[in-house]
Amino acid sequence: MAQEMSKYAAAGVNIDAGNEAVNRIKKHARSTFNSNVITDLGFFGGLYQLPDDSNKVLVSSADGVGTKLKIAIALNKHDTVGIDIVNHCINDIFTCGAHPLFFMDYLAVAKLDPAQAESIVSGLASACRDSGIALLGGETAELPAMYADGDYDLAGFVLGLVEKDKVINGSGIKSGDVIFGLPSNGLHTNGYSLVRSIFGEDPKDLNKVYPELGRTLGEALLEPHRCYFKDVKPVLPHIKGMAHITGGGLLENVPRILPDGLAAHIKSGAWQVLPIFDLIRRTGDVSMDEMYRVFNMGLGMAIVCSPQDVDKVKTAIPGALVVGEILESKNPDTKITID
Repeated sequence: MAQEMSKYAAAGVNIDAGNEAVNRIKKHARSTFNSNVITDLGFFGGLYQLPDDSNKVLVSSADGVGTKLKIAIALNKHDTVGIDIVNHCINDIFTCGAHPLFFMDYLAVAKLDPAQAESIVSGLASACRDSGIALLGGETAELPAMYADGDYDLAGFVLGLVEKDKVINGSGIKSGDVIFGLPSNGLHTNGYSLVRSIFGEDPKDLNKVYPELGRTLGEALLEPHRCYFKDVKPVLPHIKGMAHITGGGLLENVPRILPDGLAAHIKSGAWQVLPIFDLIRRTGDVSMDEMYRVFNMGLGMAIVCSPQDVDKVKTAIPGALVVGEILESKNPDTKITID
């Protein structure tokens, strides 16, 4: 297991080191908290209760597109990465039931190319329109000493609102509850360092058509991050918990919403793993354990509801599949199993 897990670290990303860094950072951030902060670090979004309204809670999140940008740069296609970051951030704050209000971006480039910048922002604006939020502003920085020619970085920040008595935080999850998986469009915005170590960044390789994909590798890799806000919103009253499946995959994200003493049991055959993941696993000789820790494996969101609400959720959300259940766990170190 340790040898296989090193593939991602060898590609430049060490998940364990990332987790340790977060744990070290927490004590510093917590020292800034006051009574208006109503969630601890480690949840998908940060919750801040408005001082003048006891039932209004602001929810925020910040993230980046990551090295998926290297694929976009190699193929000179920049109109989808803005969609990625908007939808990623919206999904994060939506896990607690928050409705997004506005989005802001940070674009850092080696050398500003107005046409390229416009293409990037067109994706941001498109995703914001789709979710009915404002692209309120941002920052564009030209930093030739920081980036190689042609490179850029894109990060985003979203703010949402939820009523305090409607916050979804997983606290009501019980043994016997049902886990739904919502299909992803592909890798979304995670695992690209490992993918690039396997396939490289040569446009010739990225433009190769794979029969199992039905398109080029590059097209599959640039498939935008799916937003779940509109699909899930109608059944929010029936949902006890939501996990956005990003870095760390199912193995690390689903446990984040589970109360102590409970574990998630996921049935690996309950959904069809997308062909792109099978291609990555075979070509890179990546173990299934690592695949489930790095990638979403075809499920971009996991939601938990009571057994009596299964039909409501299945009917309301396109493609929603029952993929597991919540069980009691006698081992606090075992929060999820996949078989």
